[in-house]
Amino acid sequence: MTTITTRTVEYPADGLTMIGHLALPAGAGRRPAVLIGPEGMGLSDVERQRAEALAELGYVALAFDLHGGRYVGDPQEMLARCLPLLDDPGRMRGIGHAALDVLRAEPRTDPDRIAALGYGTGGAIALDLGRDGADLRAIGTVNALTTGRPGEAARIRCPVWAGVGSEDPIMAPAQREAFTAEMQAAGVDWRLTVYGGALHAFHHPTVDHPTVPGVGYHPRHARRAWGDVVGLLAECVPLTE
Repeated sequence: MTTITTRTVEYPADGLTMIGHLALPAGAGRRPAVLIGPEGMGLSDVERQRAEALAELGYVALAFDLHGGRYVGDPQEMLARCLPLLDDPGRMRGIGHAALDVLRAEPRTDPDRIAALGYGTGGAIALDLGRDGADLRAIGTVNALTTGRPGEAARIRCPVWAGVGSEDPIMAPAQREAFTAEMQAAGVDWRLTVYGGALHAFHHPTVDHPTVPGVGYHPRHARRAWGDVVGLLAECVPLTE
């Protein structure tokens, strides 16, 4: 197993002091990097462990924060913060760019080889970074089939992969169709993987607090989605140029 190092990083965004989790691979040279956005509850050990898993592979990885160091486990409180955020591209992009700037400034990061990966609200932020023209080599999302304002997807400069559960009531078929229509009309290199029988947040291990309806862990598809993410990175930001 490769030796990695981790540390917390504080940075301002959305009027808050965000606390991200940075994982660095062994060695001293610059490496491709991945920005990781969490579900609407906020940064948790799930995203921290994913950052560390990517560092084990050889990537610099930053799991970013949504709520100023808080994990919002109450569903109503989470929705009260995330729904207005999802309706405000400027706020989403501010949160995303602040974290991306931290990752880009890390000395181990190759600034020309950065991908964004996000889940739920974090995935919506990753997509909006693309719509804002951020210099990314790939965008991967899970249960984040958000759509932007007309024409903005044409500013996406990299391949986009999206995963969604077939039974996800939050990202329902009409939402899938709107998302794929937006990507296709903009000429984006896009892919959509539908995981049969999976609900919303199927990738996230079961939590010990209430959740919004339609959420459910699907271990088999969670493993498959992670494999698809790693495959996207291997294609678009390979560890060797």
